[in-house]
Amino acid sequence: MSSAIANSTFFATPDLPPTALHFIDTAIASFHKLPGSAIALRYIRSSYQDDPVRSLVELFLFIFAVRYLLAPAYSTKRSKNVPLTEDEIDELVDDWTPEPLTSEESAFEKLENEKRPVMTGPAGPKVKLAGSGRTVVNLGNYNHYNFAANAELIGKGIGTVRTYGVGPCSPPGFYGTQDVHMKSEADIAAHIGMPACIIYAQSFSTISSMLPAFSKRGDIIVADKASNFPIRKGLQISRSQVRWYEHNDMADLERVLQRVVKEGQGKPLTRRFIVTEGLFECVGDMVDLPKVVELKLKYKFRLILDETWSYGILGRTGRGATEQQNVDPMQVDMIVGGLAGALASGGGFCASTNEVVEHQRLSAAAYTYSAALPALLATTASETVALLQEQPQLIQTLRDNTKAIRAQLDPRSEWVRCTSAPENPVLILVLKDQHVEDRKLSIADQEALLQDAVEEALANGVLVTRLKSPPMAVGASAKEAQKEWRPRPGIKVCVTTGLSRKETEAAGKVVRHAITSVMKSRKWQKGTLFAATPSAAPAA
Repeated sequence: MSSAIANSTFFATPDLPPTALHFIDTAIASFHKLPGSAIALRYIRSSYQDDPVRSLVELFLFIFAVRYLLAPAYSTKRSKNVPLTEDEIDELVDDWTPEPLTSEESAFEKLENEKRPVMTGPAGPKVKLAGSGRTVVNLGNYNHYNFAANAELIGKGIGTVRTYGVGPCSPPGFYGTQDVHMKSEADIAAHIGMPACIIYAQSFSTISSMLPAFSKRGDIIVADKASNFPIRKGLQISRSQVRWYEHNDMADLERVLQRVVKEGQGKPLTRRFIVTEGLFECVGDMVDLPKVVELKLKYKFRLILDETWSYGILGRTGRGATEQQNVDPMQVDMIVGGLAGALASGGGFCASTNEVVEHQRLSAAAYTYSAALPALLATTASETVALLQEQPQLIQTLRDNTKAIRAQLDPRSEWVRCTSAPENPVLILVLKDQHVEDRKLSIADQEALLQDAVEEALANGVLVTRLKSPPMAVGASAKEAQKEWRPRPGIKVCVTTGLSRKETEAAGKVVRHAITSVMKSRKWQKGTLFAATPSAAPAA
């Protein structure tokens, strides 16, 4: 009883009536009869004296647990969707129009596809056409060093297939990485002068996957208006803020960078990138890399350089724009390149620091979710990189042939001019402005005219291609489409070392005469617009 009185004294206050005190004493006496009650009571007393806040928290959790256990059950399958009648569903279905997976083929494209020439046998410097059986000079692919006919490369390729099979059939992060992949990464990194390198299985997906791995929503990317289609897809996927500057205009680039820096003052820091190409795919000219690096350092941006068309081409040993323009590769944050062009392999790469490379192995979709590059192509990439370093005369021969054919086309042709850099073996020929203005040629007119020129060249034994514009951005409105930068219609002439200098010059003359013949034809005389049905020919 004394214990009960002590307990009631502990809990009670002088204002409580006797009945309340009796109730408390009875409750405490009943509590003491429970097993372990003394331990619980000592815990409550010590807890309240040492840490009263803790007691309140525990009391709240106890009440919450009791309430949760006693709460009525509810269904998690209840739907908030408004039920529709059959008539309403039919009406919605009738109103819905799915977007086509591809744009409808135009009459021009239909004719082009129907008359596209088909080659039989290897795609070397000279190819045989199916049907007619004629052999023509091939200036329509990127076999610049004629590696496709290199017996040593072919032998090593066959040996690689016999050892490793045709493909790993697994992403690199699982069991797709083989020793030849690691060797190729090390060879390319050492060639460029970067600490590390990562290889992708598709050239197109390299930069379009690498960009979203680093730039996210809210980040800012400043890009050249003439950027190629893979870059544009990467920008779209990243959902970053994109600011464009005029093609290869360093003054406009600095203006855009200044504006971005000014707008970002007082706001949370974001990642900021400059994206450009070494040799521009759609124009052919070369970036002013030293100036871009200077602006990048001045305004504290990261620089991503796409060397898909310049790696293996520019520089004494084919290291790209950095070697050509004496720029330290480490001043470029990320160098992206393709292996499917001059190196006669497949896939692409990104060379940078170890941290940047390792981040892509987990964050780049094309690397994480795609099967690894076939061992055959990885071996070919290593071998061709070694050949360029061991035989720099290959690059010099290519430049000599490029110079020879260019002399036959620009400035000798009175109708077209070449927009490519002198070192670029891909010559892009566009109609001179005065002829476009005098004849009032629209974009469609120019494309049809150049198609006729390509077909005329093919009829005279030289296969060249037409430069095709990249597709419009997905979901772009008509107003946005008008503002979007589009390359001028042109002809692409791809130079190769598989032809002698004399053969190269002769092919250049054929192309020049074909353009002259079409320009002087009755169909394309002054005042003739795109009314006649255009002939079709191969397009790039």
